Amino acid sequence: MTQPATADTLPGIPGREATADGPATDVVGRTLPHYPVPPARSSHGPARIVAMCNQKGGVGKTTTTINLGAALAEYGRRVLLVDFDPQGAASVGVGVSPHELDLSVYNLVMDRGVDIGDVVRTTAIEGLDVVPANIDLSAAEVQLVGEVARESVLSRALRPALDDYDVILVDCQPSLGLLTVNALTAAHGVLIPLECEFFALRGVALLVETIDKVRDRLNPDLEVDGILPTMYDSRTLHSREVVARVHEAFGDRLLHTVIGRTVKFPDASVAAEPITAYAPTHAGAAAYRHLARELVGRGSIA
Repeated sequence: MTQPATADTLPGIPGREATADGPATDVVGRTLPHYPVPPARSSHGPARIVAMCNQKGGVGKTTTTINLGAALAEYGRRVLLVDFDPQGAASVGVGVSPHELDLSVYNLVMDRGVDIGDVVRTTAIEGLDVVPANIDLSAAEVQLVGEVARESVLSRALRPALDDYDVILVDCQPSLGLLTVNALTAAHGVLIPLECEFFALRGVALLVETIDKVRDRLNPDLEVDGILPTMYDSRTLHSREVVARVHEAFGDRLLHTVIGRTVKFPDASVAAEPITAYAPTHAGAAAYRHLARELVGRGSIA
């Protein structure tokens, strides 16, 4: 049984710390469980594939992909980031230049002669690898239209890597097009980063509807691992109301972890490092470590 959190488990996590009057709570008043540091794994694989998905841009998908991956790697997991956005931001964020790639995820999904081992790049973070992307990927959406089983090309491409990793995080582009459907078809779970503002909230119902359609027609094992509030500002009523609305609509799909707004995330992006390496003691780094522990504690990630 998960124990309630104590004050020393809360750095970087908005909410109320434990007092003599009661346990620590999250931003919507739920008792905040204590998620311990996960034990090291004696072996690796098979990987669980998690798609980072939201059709709205600028909600923290890439930031979450990079920093969750780095936090899981700190906890001894072997992690593969799959940059599935033609903008290549996740690649840049871990130090890979999209303009200098001989092979990218585009070649992986479009050329059967290219194996995933040909495309994977190591990063400066031990245990964290990346399949990079660049603007070439934008052509794949058009070219895949005429392919047989066009929704499953990413699933096929990732299959040989499953035994080498514990977690595969797919950074999706901000749309609900064919590339995103491919990611959802390949995934075991979906993590939905949600910016704490009402325009972002409006699109979540459409996204959940799309996930339900993919589950019904293409991937019956697909689950929503959670909705992650990002860019939260505890000083504003607006942020608090958005999170309350999400909890009201989606219940325990709302994660306990909340990612606060901070300039350290763009600073870390400029440095091409996860925040766990760029500013390891910062509240933002603590929040992503807490997210990693929560997902392991929930059973979403081994």
